[in-house]
Amino acid sequence: MSDSKQRKRILLVHPLGYPREAASKDISRLANIMPPLGLAGIAAYLEREGFPTSIIDCYARPEAESGLMEEVRGGRAGLVGFSCTTSSFLDGARLAREIKAVAPGVRTVFGGVHVSAMKEKALRDHPEIDFAVVGEGESVLAELAGADGEGCRDIPGLVCRDGNGEPAFSGYPEKLMELDDLPFPDYRKLAGFPGCYPLPMFNYPRVPNATCISSRGCPYSCSYCDRSVFRRTFRFNSADYMIEHMKYLRRDYGVRHVNFYDDQFTFNRDRVMAFCAALQSATQGMTFNCAARAEHLDEELLREMKGGGCWMISLGIETGDAELLARHRSSSDLEQVTRAIHLVSDAGIRVKGLFMIGLPGETEASIRRSVDYMLGQPIDDINVAKFTPFPGSPVYDRIRDYGEFEEDWPSMDCMTFRFVPEGMTRERLEELFTAFYRAHFLRARTILDYVTMIWRSPDSWRRFWLNAFRFLAFAFTRRRFGSRR
Repeated sequence: MSDSKQRKRILLVHPLGYPREAASKDISRLANIMPPLGLAGIAAYLEREGFPTSIIDCYARPEAESGLMEEVRGGRAGLVGFSCTTSSFLDGARLAREIKAVAPGVRTVFGGVHVSAMKEKALRDHPEIDFAVVGEGESVLAELAGADGEGCRDIPGLVCRDGNGEPAFSGYPEKLMELDDLPFPDYRKLAGFPGCYPLPMFNYPRVPNATCISSRGCPYSCSYCDRSVFRRTFRFNSADYMIEHMKYLRRDYGVRHVNFYDDQFTFNRDRVMAFCAALQSATQGMTFNCAARAEHLDEELLREMKGGGCWMISLGIETGDAELLARHRSSSDLEQVTRAIHLVSDAGIRVKGLFMIGLPGETEASIRRSVDYMLGQPIDDINVAKFTPFPGSPVYDRIRDYGEFEEDWPSMDCMTFRFVPEGMTRERLEELFTAFYRAHFLRARTILDYVTMIWRSPDSWRRFWLNAFRFLAFAFTRRRFGSRR
């Protein structure tokens, strides 16, 4: 092992995305904190390759930023990596500038969906960034750390500066990683795991719970989805690997429920059937949630999933307007979605409907059709996202042809209307957004369902009552930070 490996640590940073004094007012952090699983996976891989690594999660622990700067000032960091979404990218760039100010020799590398879409532009506009990883990061970061600054332009999947200081992308790796060859994410490096990373309220039966990813990519090409990291590939862990992962979480962390954060959990039917057949006996009754597309569900599969412990399935409905759905979604079929909703419900699995409003072409009438569609289905829970045209999504380059777009990266979090479709106003969109949720929560079905959560998800009610005033304030104001920042 080289001296540089022994002497310097790799720090992997998950930025907060906004000033840390606002963190205590952020209602979204009370509702759900998603662990940076990508960083945990990269950390496990780097440690296996002999590189000491730490994770600093400023989103879960905003005060951790001070610890980051202490590590840098103390000369203990040789490479600092940032995983950023569009909304957190500028905060990550700020941290990189502060690192360079106190330790110019520390190299900074950015990864994630935003820089994978921006590529050379990320370095061109931000001199504080030395490298950008395009796509998955495990092997690229290991090669970069091992190169110690030499020959970086020959590492596939990396953006770096050439001899003239111009950013250049080396191209995509020829071979993608075999997911079963990767170690489990290093959850030990996530301070407070699993308790500091609660799932959304009423989305789990028991605690402790955790989030996993068992596949990468999506073969579809919807207008609103960025595919810059995995492009249109799809790879998945085997059922055996998934079972061992669940057993590890149960044994080492006491986890009793897992949310699979895959885009397409049921795309490979055989592996899901095998996984569910083995899960209950192997893990002492653990349960799980997942997300699926309607065309990859059937009665037999759902029966096996229910028997295997599936508690809830999230279905990407997006809109109840068939014409608008066809405009934006690959293989759109609203009747097929309807059949899937009923199949899931009939199997005894909770249905979570994922909707989106404000898409290009959206009108007040199409939003009302979505509300009417939701009210006509056995949907137990919903999430309504505010459409956001992210860099890398198919619709991004021409988005201003369809309405007004204020491209403010820090507020591009799907909780703010940055895009307003032609013929609509931001104020009216906000009113219809609130009305959508109100229509759901005033349903007799929904009210009864939340009553049953007293015994079906008691921890959710505990969390709600501890923060009831803030949740009710959000219900009336729809402001993420309680007051304007």
